Amino acid sequence: MAEKGLSSYNRMRAVLYGESIDRIPVAEDFWWDTIEKWTRDGHILPGESMVEHFDLDADRNGLINSYIEPNFQSVLLEEDEDKVLYLDGNGATLRHHKKHSSTPEHVGYKIIDRDTWETFAKPALASLDRCRIPFLAYRDLRKKMKEQERFFMNDAFGPFEMMQRLVGHEVLLLNMALDPEWVKDMVITYAQFNIIHWEELFSEEGLPDSTWIADDLGFKDKPFMSPDMFEDMMLPGYEIMINYLHSKGLKVVLHSCGYIQPLLPLLIDIGIDCYEAIEYKAGTDMRKLFTSYGNKIVYFGNIDTRVLESNDIELIKKELNDKIKPIIQNNGRYILHSDHSISPKVEYKTFCRYLEIGRDLLNSNFK
Repeated sequence: MAEKGLSSYNRMRAVLYGESIDRIPVAEDFWWDTIEKWTRDGHILPGESMVEHFDLDADRNGLINSYIEPNFQSVLLEEDEDKVLYLDGNGATLRHHKKHSSTPEHVGYKIIDRDTWETFAKPALASLDRCRIPFLAYRDLRKKMKEQERFFMNDAFGPFEMMQRLVGHEVLLLNMALDPEWVKDMVITYAQFNIIHWEELFSEEGLPDSTWIADDLGFKDKPFMSPDMFEDMMLPGYEIMINYLHSKGLKVVLHSCGYIQPLLPLLIDIGIDCYEAIEYKAGTDMRKLFTSYGNKIVYFGNIDTRVLESNDIELIKKELNDKIKPIIQNNGRYILHSDHSISPKVEYKTFCRYLEIGRDLLNSNFK
């Protein structure tokens, strides 16, 4: 029988280290317009912590500023009723929706080839710059999580995420074929960029409980690159980061949207400890992953947001039972999370019931 009454910190730690738990731990992400809607509707207070409001088990902070001009103030270029066009600190021109959460539309980039990389970007990323590190925000949330006995992860971008923000997906993916040596150089530069700034942050403020690396490596039914390209160009950077983090005693959670199943064997072999969000909409089913990899990793997510958006409690119960039961009943390790982020289509009362059902699964024998 699992130990009863664990703190959130001990519950998350137990899952990551393969120990007994009292219930399934929960962490979740929300689109900003969901928070605005639930605030307008009077369910949460303005500025209230979603982690505290819903008694979630983990939170994260500490993202290093990776813009080539870290102090650059975004410049508004165009605006209409629905969208804004702006220039950011990477020299990228992006278009954002104003009325709902979305990824930005890529319009143009300053860094477009190896020459512009070596002239404008690489020198800015090659050495420690303390202004990039959010010491105060990291310190405050780490302290709060410790006081509340919750699990604290430091937030980070992986090399692919930082590269595509610098040059855009089109230039990046084309040059994986046309100029792989340039891409390799960017990968190693960004991996080392993370480490030199993590070392400063951890030395000054203390270690987190684990590290969360966000790197969206796929889209629907396919990763952005072949496994061979990933192994040749991306994996060396991952190995540098994971070896460093493991040397600090930290577990590594990889967040990736999209379908990355062909890349997982390579990531598992070099030590990824946990995979999140396991996007079902993109074609990934964690039950199949568990059949292949078992307890080599912790499974974090895979609950279809479209089912949550239906606000049909019986469908949500079925989703939770069908996805989680094969993992837990076969001694797998699982953290409850949607397969992306909670949208405004999810009603507040639906989300509360979803948490209640998910938290009870371990002790209800899935009835």
